[in-house]
Amino acid sequence: MITKPDKNDVRKKRHERIRKSLYGTTERPRLNVFRSNKHIYAQLIDDEKGETITSASTLDNELNVEATGNVEAAQKVGELVAKRAQDKGYKSVVFDRGGYLYHGRVKSLADAARESGLEF
Repeated sequence: MITKPDKNDVRKKRHERIRKSLYGTTERPRLNVFRSNKHIYAQLIDDEKGETITSASTLDNELNVEATGNVEAAQKVGELVAKRAQDKGYKSVVFDRGGYLYHGRVKSLADAARESGLEF
């Protein structure tokens, strides 16, 4: 019997394919997005040093959101990660959608980060 691949396994393979061409540098870090059913996470990663520069998620106490798994929460995370990136002196980033479709929560996070001043 042939089993159907898990949705997350398919996403991980897609993410591996995307990551072959995306690389965050010290001058232009990678803005990585991860979403679960309940939360959304964003982090700036310097792939040259192999370290996370800054991050934001719906779990942060700084965000006051009622529901954490919706588009409005993703917008607030996008604004927060953009603010934290600019505080550390970063204006330009490489956007890594994490294998997710550029739609819904991922798109709203990216749009909010752009509107808050990040360029990608």
